[in-house]
Amino acid sequence: MDTKPNSQKNIMITYGLLLGGISIVFNLMLFYLKMHYEQSPAIGIVSIVIMIGVLLFAFIQYKKSNEGYISLSEAIKIGLGVSLISAILGILYSFLLTEVLDPGMMEKVLDLQMEKIRISNPEMSQEALDGTRSMSEKFSTPLMRSAFRLIFALFIGFIISLIGGLIVKKKRPE
Repeated sequence: MDTKPNSQKNIMITYGLLLGGISIVFNLMLFYLKMHYEQSPAIGIVSIVIMIGVLLFAFIQYKKSNEGYISLSEAIKIGLGVSLISAILGILYSFLLTEVLDPGMMEKVLDLQMEKIRISNPEMSQEALDGTRSMSEKFSTPLMRSAFRLIFALFIGFIISLIGGLIVKKKRPE
């Protein structure tokens, strides 16, 4: 029983690095295909499917190393740990992308967002558009993007861990 926390920690680190690495490779693919400006729902769905797969695999691996048992709380703890490590790697990649690889990226993303707003709301005044852009710029600073990314990753990681944990849990007989 003494190796259980260590095993959880090892699973969190291993699969957090794996999920972060896969996510970075996926995002590099988008970058080289010039698709990183798009905020397509398909890209988000693929990212969540990748996360679900890695988290479920982490739960199964932990269950194998724990004599076939995993509780819901252990699954949630592992899922949040994996999500946290992956989010930290994602934040580092995001910083590299926006500051080194494509320094003008955030400006281009804001321009695309403003164009979509203009098309969907043609009656919107220029003052309202300027106010929307100003607010978007405030929320697109590196610190704000990092905070949102971390919160979102932990929230999605919690939801996936809760559902996945309910699926794979197996209590020890008492």
